[in-house]
Amino acid sequence: MDYSLRELECFVAVAEELSFTRAARRLHLAQPPLSRHIRVLEEKIGAPLFERSQKGVALTAAGAVFQEETRGILPQLLRAGEAVRRQVQGETARLRLGFVSAVLSEKLVETFRRFRQLHPQVQVMLHDMPPAEQWSGMMQGTLDGGFVGLMPDEKDRPAGMQHVPWREEPLVAFVPSGHRLGTGGSNSSRKPVSIKEFAQEPFVAVSSEAAPVFATLLRELCSAAGFRLRIVLESPRAQAVAVMVAAGSGVAFLPESLAHVLGGSVEVVRLKEAPVITHVFAHPSGGSTSPAMKAFLELLSPE
Repeated sequence: MDYSLRELECFVAVAEELSFTRAARRLHLAQPPLSRHIRVLEEKIGAPLFERSQKGVALTAAGAVFQEETRGILPQLLRAGEAVRRQVQGETARLRLGFVSAVLSEKLVETFRRFRQLHPQVQVMLHDMPPAEQWSGMMQGTLDGGFVGLMPDEKDRPAGMQHVPWREEPLVAFVPSGHRLGTGGSNSSRKPVSIKEFAQEPFVAVSSEAAPVFATLLRELCSAAGFRLRIVLESPRAQAVAVMVAAGSGVAFLPESLAHVLGGSVEVVRLKEAPVITHVFAHPSGGSTSPAMKAFLELLSPE
């Protein structure tokens, strides 16, 4: 059956707004043409799609079925039009990149900006996702690469992936303001603290499902210090963990760069035995690397 794009736009607007007046305003269209498009669509389908009464507008049973069966068609058509527009304007490639927002730095943002300046034909699509979701996206082909956080152990690395180290920073302890192991607000006022000092502390942490490599690192660090990590709360997001520390829910071992998230709401304590952690950018290595990815890798210099 031959439906016009305009008819579908009108149907979706009325179905979502349940008001011809609001739908017309949303589409920047006068109400009589909107009603005419809906009437033509109903004639093509052979059934009324909306019930109109003094109480308002509601979907009929046929309208509800039509809404369900056509869900996603309009966005797909609009994406197709946008893809053609980009092609006509010279945007002939795209990079779909995942990132853990905790690893974003000024230099990395500048890298994205610089890449856009040098390669305006490439559309960069960024997705804030936990590491586990990034790995899944790359293996399923919905992501071209990702800033996944720490380098996995060789035995745990997904097959067919290339890893590019791009940043190093120390692991530190985050404690609530005023904590007994805190620095009193000055990061230079106290010497590094042994990890053993945290043996009796309740921890908040990034969940092992979201960041399995980081979770393993923390368990091994605490085990080497002679105690078992006691986690009272978890979150898939490192920023949320930092917020829980600020709220007094516990302490956390996190990358130092996260200190900028909460400013003075938490205290950062340097650790004696903590390693310098290496963040990596990962991308599938099977087959040929696209020109867009090659150009991005050339620009992604280690910090």
